[in-house]
Parts: sequence; C-alpha cells; structure tokens
Amino acid sequence: MKIIVPMAGRGSRLRPHTLTVPKPLIPIAGKPIVQRLVEDITKVAGESIDEIAFIIGDFGDEVKESLIKIAESLGAKGSVYVQDEPLGTAHAIKCAEASMKGDVVVAFADTLFRADFVLDKNSDGVIWVKKVEDPSAFGVVKLDEYGFITDFVEKPKEFVSDLAIIGIYYFSNAEKLMEEINFIMDNDIKFGGEYQLTTALENLRQKGAKFTLGKVDDWMDCGNKNATVETNSKILEYEKECMAQYPSSAKIENSLIIQPCFIGENVEISNSKIGPNVSVGNGTKVINSNIDNSLIQEKTIIDHGNLSNSMIGNSAQYFGVAREISLGDYSVLDFFSKD
Repeated sequence: MKIIVPMAGRGSRLRPHTLTVPKPLIPIAGKPIVQRLVEDITKVAGESIDEIAFIIGDFGDEVKESLIKIAESLGAKGSVYVQDEPLGTAHAIKCAEASMKGDVVVAFADTLFRADFVLDKNSDGVIWVKKVEDPSAFGVVKLDEYGFITDFVEKPKEFVSDLAIIGIYYFSNAEKLMEEINFIMDNDIKFGGEYQLTTALENLRQKGAKFTLGKVDDWMDCGNKNATVETNSKILEYEKECMAQYPSSAKIENSLIIQPCFIGENVEISNSKIGPNVSVGNGTKVINSNIDNSLIQEKTIIDHGNLSNSMIGNSAQYFGVAREISLGDYSVLDFFSKD
C-alpha cells in the first residue's frame, strides 16, 4: 500500500508561523503534523506501507529531505512531487500520478484524526468522515440503507448531509481514480474554479464503484493559530502517559509542570509554572513565566511571559506580560526594552 500526501498549500491562515516552515512540518507536541498523520494512517491501515509520496509547493531541498526521512522512519520509500499551481485537490493528486499504482491512501496534510478501526479493504474505496454542525463549508456524502455512499456533494448550500469528508481516502485501484482525474482535467471540468477530487469520486460511483465510510472519533484542524493550539492540547491529552517523562537533558528548576505537557531535549525551565497543555520545543528556555494552553517551538527564549492560548515559533525571543500572542520564527518582542 502507498500513502499519497498533498501538502502544497502555503498555510496563509497560520502566518507568521508558515512564512519559514510549511504548515505540515510545524511540530505539534514535539512531532511534525505530517509525521503524525502518516503514522496514524499506518496504524489504521494495519499493514506495512511501501511508499509515501508527498506533493509540495516550492519549499526547497531541506523540506524534501525532511519528508523523505519521515517516510523512511516508517520503513517506506519516500517520493516528493511538486505542484506548481494551486489548481485543486484532483490536480494535486495528478502531480503524483507516477506513484498512483495499486491500493493507496490519499491524505491531505492539514488535518489530524483519532480513529478506533482497522481499514476494511473489501470495498472499492473508503472515505473518512466526521459528523459536523455546519456542513456547508465541506464536501459531504449521502448514504443508502446499506451504508454505501450514494452522492458526493461539494459545499452544499442546502442541507443534504452532515457527514463531512475530512480529507483522507482509501482506493483499492489508484489507476481507475487517475482515469477519472485525467478525464475531468482533459475536459476542463471545474467546481469553484478548481479540479475537485469529489468530481472524480462521483464519476467513479456512477460507474459502479462502491464506497464505504471510515468514521473518525476526533478530527483536529491546524488551519490557524487558535485551531493549532487547540489541536496541540488534544494531542497532549491523548498521549499524556508517554509525555509524562522528560528527557534527561531537560533542566527544570524551582518550577511546576502541570500535565499534560511536552518538554523537548535541552529545554531549560526555571522559576516558572508550565501547563496544562503546553509544548516546549528542543533547546527553548523559559524563565520567570506562567504558560498554559500554548505551543512553543525550538530554541526560543521566554522571560516574564504570562501566556495562554499562544503560539511562538523557532528562535524567537519574548520578554513581556501579554496574555495571548502569536509570534513567528526569529522574531523579538520585548515589552521592557527602552530602545
């Protein structure tokens, strides 16, 4: 089995954090979003993964090397393709056509999930869904009495279903999917100005393909700062047992750590209260601060911070008392400076 991961978006809603790092590589509780995604899919798949193919934008060689290492850490071959233009979900998959062979899972790298099932490969495909309150912002599916999907509807203006497609799909025959994607692109069939995967899925269904549901227990978004901080808190709660032990390189002096928290390598915390729901990345120093429900990345300095619902990037410096901030990589915010 292969995993195909489209991730070419710029993550503009998560700026400034995505100005220097692609959103899927931003760490959540010490591990990049995309790494968590493919690890969770591997568990659900219930079998070894032969190849993980990533579709990226113009992210550079360092990002490509990081993605290949993620694939290799799961015993899979890593492949990287480039999507030059944002022409839609179907177009993104088209960019990885050379890897679209056999059975595949397609997973868009802007979401994380929790699910308690093993993938059932007896149907032509499985569509991961989650019941939502406002389905008008999503692609949704309709079902028949046997639980098979009867319709794929993109962002319905009127209610047709509350089962939202979360962006993860299994296909038993990737070649058939590519035939439909090539058809809609060759015939310039667009929805909202883009080539949509749901169009290809509906064409497959009309030709007799049987799609079933994979229902997730939790669907976590990383679209903006608030959503990402909330997702960090959820992951910490899910993994609190393995987060309870700190690395031996961490130095924690005269401080209170309220679980769940992630503490990275070579972290220094002194005269502070950290937690609950805080991630502190490798090499970060926290002094004289109170921090809860926040995501702090690597090699950052925080002094006299009183932070909640905040996100601070890599190699940043923060000196001050604000309660909620979003500070990008290499930034400095000093409330005490007189310069």
